[in-house]
Amino acid sequence: MRFKEAIKRLKKTDRLTLVGLLIVVGLAILVALVLPKFVYRSSPEPTDEQETTSDAVYRHPLTGASIYAPLVELPQVFAVMIDNHEDAWPPSGIDQAFLVIEAPVEAAIPRLLAFFSSEEDVAEIGPVRSARPYYLDWANELDALYVHVGGSNAALDLIASGGTFDFNQYWWGEYFWRAGNRFAPHNVFTSTTLMNEFVTRRTEAGVVPERLYDVWLFKDPEPSKSESSLHVDFDGTIYFADWSYDTELGLYVRSQSGEPHLTSTGSQITADNVAVVMTDIDILDSVGRRAVRTTGEGDGYVFQDGQAIEATWRKPSASERLKFYDRVSGEEVVMNAGVTWIEVVGSEENIAIAP
Repeated sequence: MRFKEAIKRLKKTDRLTLVGLLIVVGLAILVALVLPKFVYRSSPEPTDEQETTSDAVYRHPLTGASIYAPLVELPQVFAVMIDNHEDAWPPSGIDQAFLVIEAPVEAAIPRLLAFFSSEEDVAEIGPVRSARPYYLDWANELDALYVHVGGSNAALDLIASGGTFDFNQYWWGEYFWRAGNRFAPHNVFTSTTLMNEFVTRRTEAGVVPERLYDVWLFKDPEPSKSESSLHVDFDGTIYFADWSYDTELGLYVRSQSGEPHLTSTGSQITADNVAVVMTDIDILDSVGRRAVRTTGEGDGYVFQDGQAIEATWRKPSASERLKFYDRVSGEEVVMNAGVTWIEVVGSEENIAIAP
């Protein structure tokens, strides 16, 4: 009763001030409850003592890079199909992707799915090639814009069934260009600027999916003097790849067909983590189209800091994030902040590890 009487005695202007103050307090409580969803800490979680003696470390949800303030929303991801046919060499922009997944298509030629954040400024990405069904599962787990030039009938039917934020050059040609110094079909390129323009256009049309993707655990790299290496052989073709740990750089450097794998700017491709997914790969027809199992689990490896970790990969469903777990401890592998490449092969026979 005393509270009600006090309210009655307040002037009208004072009442409005009090109401405004209560609204501000309410909003502050709401932000405090919602904002932690977008805060990404390094792993493992710090102890209470560490919390009180050091500042909290935030991680970028895609790269794991340390940031000094939490992100309010998850960045838009672009997943671009990159041609890796020998006539398409050298690629452009792939060295600026935060994640690349390499898997075989027809004739055991590997094709690359390169992931970029909308925050990046990459002037030329490509050559962009056609869609295949299994790449959709890897793109969809990051709610990504899936960027391609046409595709197999199976891939296009899957896209038409819904669930993929699609960006097909056949229908949106104004956001791509064909390079005059390359021959079709290895000459289609785009950029993060053009992809951002497309996303803005689709946002205005109200057809951009909500971004709810899961994130990996990250840590800072721990360089070592170990010189481990990985050889990946896509069924005896010329497209074999080698990853060697450079102890000076603290990075894995990539070679392809026995030569340094360079981009169009002359930069050699490097990675902070190199993972291997061993899964079921079946040839479907005389053309050599593949079916690749993307969900469930299987054996794999994670290479980081000059060490090879025996791992189990798990992806519960097409829309859930592919993650790696230590086969001994069962704990999720904590990835080095930076760039990750994932090599998808049919069996242990497709790889060789040294030393």
